Amino acid sequence: MIVSTRALFEHAYGKYALGAYNINNLEQAMGLFQGNMASKAPFIIQISKGARSYTNKLMLEAIIRAADQIWPDALFAVHLDHGDEQTCYDCIESGFYSSVMIDGSHLSFEENIAVTKRVADAAHPKGITVEAELGQLGGVEEHVSVAEADAKLTNPTEAKEFIERSGCDSLACAIGTSHGAFKFSGSQGLHFEVIEEIQRLCPGFPLVMHGSSSVPQDEVERINAAGGAMRGAKGVNPAEYLPAAQKGVCKINIDTDGRLVWCRVHREFFRDKPEKFDLRDPGKLFMPAYADFIASRNELLGSAGQLEAATALVKSK
Repeated sequence: MIVSTRALFEHAYGKYALGAYNINNLEQAMGLFQGNMASKAPFIIQISKGARSYTNKLMLEAIIRAADQIWPDALFAVHLDHGDEQTCYDCIESGFYSSVMIDGSHLSFEENIAVTKRVADAAHPKGITVEAELGQLGGVEEHVSVAEADAKLTNPTEAKEFIERSGCDSLACAIGTSHGAFKFSGSQGLHFEVIEEIQRLCPGFPLVMHGSSSVPQDEVERINAAGGAMRGAKGVNPAEYLPAAQKGVCKINIDTDGRLVWCRVHREFFRDKPEKFDLRDPGKLFMPAYADFIASRNELLGSAGQLEAATALVKSK
């Protein structure tokens, strides 16, 4: 069942975070639903601007609609990830998305407020929620590229003003995470003090963590052993997911890790079976591997086992 993030966040707030997982194809969608249903977790499907143009936006929408029929007990929101203004409007008008993100983080503070308010004014009459971003994460994810020198943490005082003036429903904050597979060096971690101060100023408001893949070292090692060259890849400590959730982070974006699972499965398969050429053979291995990964992340997010209670809340609205 496709629902708004509003009720999902209401149920999750202060207890757990919803996993927000990007998909680009059939195999990812199958593994994603299998993993969430196995762990009994509500979740968020993210479709990026790049994913919408990878084949055609209607293709992914059709896959998700089919998955909704295959797993009628699934509870999830469909979210546009890192949208520009025009893409947000296109998604709002489509009638399919339950949530959109307008990424104005590269703009000035006033311009970011203005574009977010325009999108919110278009989305809210249709019951669609809006995520915005304040502060800048370093790293690269599709069309988003920010040099580490230009990355900056979210200012809590600015966050309060931004939320009040823009009309956004959730806010992605820069708290030390980074896009891509090369996030951290040394022992750097999340800046919980930023989350705590924003929550002090804006109690009860849902926050979002972008760039939160953990970049599992066993996946990286297996990729490298199968011919990859990902030396130095490092991600967020997944043990920090639940503490962040308990401080008001309701949505945690995990994309890179899914790509690593895909890469590992395919590299190992074709290394070990060079005579094979059928695309379905590695796909059959990837789907359960991705499902297992999703279930493992839901345990760390605290969302595993929350499906029944979250569904009851949504249906009571």
